[in-house]
Amino acid sequence: MLRLGCGMEHQDRDSFDSLDHQVLLARLREKLHDNRFVRLIAALLQAGYLEEWRYHATLSGSPQGSVLSPILSNIYLDRLDDYVETTLLPAYNQGDRRHTNSPYARLRQVVGALRKAGYPDEARQVRRVQQTLPSLDPADPTYRRLRYVRYADDWLLGFAGPRQEAEAIKRQIGVFLHEHLKLELSETKTLITHARTGAARFLGYDIVTLQHDQKHDWRGRRSLNARIGLRVPQEVLQEKCARYRHHGKIIHRMELTHDTPFSIVAQYQAEYRGLVAYYQLADNVSQLNRLKWLMERSLVQTLALKLRVSVNQVYRRYRATLQTDRGPRAGLQVTIARGDGRPPLVATWGGVSLARCRRAVLNDAPLYVPAPRAELERRLLAQTCERCGAQDQIQVHHVRALKDLRRNGQAERPLWVRMMAARQRKTLVVCHTCHVAIHAGRPTGQAAATGRTLESRVLRKA
Repeated sequence: MLRLGCGMEHQDRDSFDSLDHQVLLARLREKLHDNRFVRLIAALLQAGYLEEWRYHATLSGSPQGSVLSPILSNIYLDRLDDYVETTLLPAYNQGDRRHTNSPYARLRQVVGALRKAGYPDEARQVRRVQQTLPSLDPADPTYRRLRYVRYADDWLLGFAGPRQEAEAIKRQIGVFLHEHLKLELSETKTLITHARTGAARFLGYDIVTLQHDQKHDWRGRRSLNARIGLRVPQEVLQEKCARYRHHGKIIHRMELTHDTPFSIVAQYQAEYRGLVAYYQLADNVSQLNRLKWLMERSLVQTLALKLRVSVNQVYRRYRATLQTDRGPRAGLQVTIARGDGRPPLVATWGGVSLARCRRAVLNDAPLYVPAPRAELERRLLAQTCERCGAQDQIQVHHVRALKDLRRNGQAERPLWVRMMAARQRKTLVVCHTCHVAIHAGRPTGQAAATGRTLESRVLRKA
């Protein structure tokens, strides 16, 4: 019998739209005995939605974009978990361990006999042939292993056994989903993949079986062979790299040029660090070094455009040696000094290790970090009119777009317009008197004493 290590993968991104309301409500009533709460969930499921100002009834599925959808999906698919754990796993898990491979055992005896007879060179040659064979029988008919894992609506089955049994497992799951959960398996998304010749995509990782080789672990054993490996998909790497290229050339990010150099460096570092932290379990996480090079070139080009300097000047201005857990690393660093004895603000680029961390824990729960107050919030808390200096009835004046501030000529633009244009901000903190005067086109602050008229033509055109 031919033994195959198969990974059966299911990734149906539309499962949130396929949940049957009656099955879901019946599942809720099994554990919840509060009819008012169940009726509230039922009303939420049948609330409908608007598309192009047309109302559409919701006949199935859970509310899209709601935090309730993953919870309802887990409740709905909990019956699948029970079915796999109580029916499929006991039926397809057989044997304690594989039997010893007979050709491997015979060669081991030959190696021992040659060494005992005083022929070490011949024993070494036979030993090399022996190491090309698996030590355990890959076609052991008494051994089966089935593993199951699910995250929200994505689930994966790993099966060590013949393909015929893998197809039987797939049919049984399809029948269960159809009869009990009123779901249908997608033939294009539910695949049976050979673990040595293909990869099963699960939660952004490619799950493969590492090929047989002569590598040994720290104990001198070949336990690295046929081990399950996690890899960064090449499609993900190409997609991330494509963001920083245009027609094959590295480009800057124009949307960040209005931010400060501190914010630009912090943004690039946060994006890169988040990607490395997610794929630190992968065997080929070091391939992200190509992405790091592209992002660094894009970063310095963005800073060069922002500061109107050359790329070499950016490196000379912000180059720094970063101290990390793995020693000093070259990178970029932007420092903002603060008064009152407080430590400076530091944003760095680089220093993120690409070493694989096998014991890493991926925590997708958002971490609350108290952030410094936004610029607008600090301006409001100052309780000072940025036009005349008054400190009562502070308000905020808005314009629709920065381009509206440049519609008038430089000479006739009011002072408040020139202030907003110079700051590259669509807001201006003013007192109530100046705010009313701006909208009415009257002089504000000290300009009122000179008799000049500051027309708010921007707002009139808007």
